Amino acid sequence: MFNLFLQGHEGRFSVYVHASKEKPVHTSHYFMGRDIHSESVSWGKISMVDAERRLLAQALLDPDNQQFVLLSESCIPLQNFDYVYNYLMLTNVSFIDSFVDLGPHGSGRYSEHMMPEVEKDDFRKGSQWFSMKRQHAIIVMADSLYYTKFRYYCKPNMEGRNCYADEHYLPTFFNMIDPVGIAKRSVTYVDWSERKWHPKSFKAVDITLKFLKNLTVRCHITLHFIYVPCLY
Repeated sequence: MFNLFLQGHEGRFSVYVHASKEKPVHTSHYFMGRDIHSESVSWGKISMVDAERRLLAQALLDPDNQQFVLLSESCIPLQNFDYVYNYLMLTNVSFIDSFVDLGPHGSGRYSEHMMPEVEKDDFRKGSQWFSMKRQHAIIVMADSLYYTKFRYYCKPNMEGRNCYADEHYLPTFFNMIDPVGIAKRSVTYVDWSERKWHPKSFKAVDITLKFLKNLTVRCHITLHFIYVPCLY
């Protein structure tokens, strides 16, 4: 899918792959030789944020990279390359999911050990999938203060809470340091409407042509809002 998406647009993108366990076997030449130094990643732990930071650090070495898009191996493009490229390159914000969830799977995960740097009112939730401008990627790599708070006080099974750093660190961080510089939504489809620990997941039987077409006109369902459009 991504082979077709990227074909003919060489020189306008670069690819970086973080593999948490075994080295992947790539079938597309766009992904061959693009594996970065990777370490084991545990679901729900700070190691997921560490993987994101390793990817950003590697991508920042290329001064031509201006937008940094984090995707999983399960993501597929919903628009053509030119549409996605222009949408991201012409924007003046980063697309980082960040919203208030007052329930047990949102603010209920907050630990007072994060004070005074992170107050409970500042605590945000969001999907880990982002599209980030270069200036914001640099800020993430420069941060140690807020990162340390989430490293030690946002983790599974801590004080009877299950806090997942990948769902809270960046949403909270950017809500505090540059709230007007982010769109507070992802351009990757995410559905939080079930109010569970994590976004809704889909099986193969759910992915129909009608479903995919609907995603191009409505995107990112939080507890309260629907945004448009979806790119992935």
